[in-house]
Amino acid sequence: MKDQLILLLETATTTCSVALSQNGSILAIKEVNERNIHASHITLFIEEVLVAANKTYSELQAIAISKGPGSYTGLRIGVSTAKGLCYALDIPLIGIDTIEAMASGFSDSSKLSDSSLLIPMLDARRMEVYTGVYRKDLSIVESVRAKIVDKDSFNEYNNQSLFLFGDGADKFRELFKDQPTINFSDFVTSACHLNALALKKFHDSDFENLAYFEPFYLKDFLVTTSKKGLL
Repeated sequence: MKDQLILLLETATTTCSVALSQNGSILAIKEVNERNIHASHITLFIEEVLVAANKTYSELQAIAISKGPGSYTGLRIGVSTAKGLCYALDIPLIGIDTIEAMASGFSDSSKLSDSSLLIPMLDARRMEVYTGVYRKDLSIVESVRAKIVDKDSFNEYNNQSLFLFGDGADKFRELFKDQPTINFSDFVTSACHLNALALKKFHDSDFENLAYFEPFYLKDFLVTTSKKGLL
């Protein structure tokens, strides 16, 4: 069987991350967690991981992209890059939900009880986050949505260990400091977190339609208009 070489791209957050996976094993990764660098760095990172793994574009069998929710700008850049490469190389595109990928990455890297619940969070400003609730095996308890969090948001899970993580979680540390079942963990999104989900979709031939695929923004992008000069 031909090696399953999949390029993994994560641009939905401040992290710009590119990884190369072969048969489920990460061969190379290049990533930086810094704002507003996706446009200038993503193609360079792709080149670097291919060189590091001694692979070429022609050997790629698919590209997996973290499709959102997340940063509008980051998602547009990542999806445009992935689609352009897929068109040029005539290979399939795999779309991975960003929140699910975070849950997958956290589950793989943490020791969790079977009753633990994973709550990835991406910042959506103020007290709102993009989030979902998952079991350790990634089965869905609550589907991905935009959620305004308050001190009672997770009362229905008060007998279970909850793990809040991602760039939207830190702002709630003070809010939940007196709730012993709510845990916080340092976590940074990475292209590596797409790996297991992308490989499964590749095996299932679960590919996106290149012509119609768009990022999963979840919320409409709102443009504010300056009132200066208006009557």
